[in-house]
Amino acid sequence: MFGAERALRIVVKGGGDLASGVAWRLWRCGFLITVTEVERPTCIRRAVAFAEAVWEGETMVEGVKARRVSGPAGVETAWRERVLPVVVDPSASLVSEMSPDVVVDAILAKRNLGTRITDAPLVIGLGPGFVAGVDVHAAVETMRGHFLGRVIWEGEALPNTGIPGPVGGHTERRVIRAPSSGTFRARRAIGDLVVEDEVVADADGDPVRSRLPGVLRGILHDGIQVHPGMKVGDVDPRGVREHCFTVSDKALAIAGGVLEAILSEGRGE
Repeated sequence: MFGAERALRIVVKGGGDLASGVAWRLWRCGFLITVTEVERPTCIRRAVAFAEAVWEGETMVEGVKARRVSGPAGVETAWRERVLPVVVDPSASLVSEMSPDVVVDAILAKRNLGTRITDAPLVIGLGPGFVAGVDVHAAVETMRGHFLGRVIWEGEALPNTGIPGPVGGHTERRVIRAPSSGTFRARRAIGDLVVEDEVVADADGDPVRSRLPGVLRGILHDGIQVHPGMKVGDVDPRGVREHCFTVSDKALAIAGGVLEAILSEGRGE
């Protein structure tokens, strides 16, 4: 399917931590990656998310620099400078403008928000919401467990359970949620050690508390409007600070599945 005369051009839709793990691994393999994002990303694990470039202009994930740019010209300039481009493009119109070789839908919305199998010669969807052979060529399993990272050429990934995957033996309790509506303000930073019931943020003055002791692995960007029950942070009970600033095992496993799908040229062989 793909020739060897130039690096493949790949659009990764989404710049959250799992999407960024995919983009990071593919970039390090020599592919030309473009990440598309929304205007105000609500990514939690911001230290390892290329979406942070939307807020800060530039960001770095394990030695890979990303920069917010505009349009195809900005993308080409970033590539020449060996910088990964991030484009604010909620509808991913860049796909039709640039005609990439591969599109990876890594939005992880649990449903397809508009990706089509005709978007590129190879279209890959991460997690549930995609049917391989119908709206994507391949899907990659994102649920923790035996099948994590496997490529699916026919059918769908496992359905979303609504329960966060276990980290250090904890599932839902490691997630920090907003108690009320309001403007979010963090009081602690990613990488900080926290204790159970510690106030780590507030929403219009209403305290947001950790439900576990551990290290604050992720926290929402200041200024975002939150609502009751919205995920605004993540505590890793294992307490290893380095884990906050490196691509996760889950992201790398998923990235391996995407890489397999690309290198097998969509044949499923």
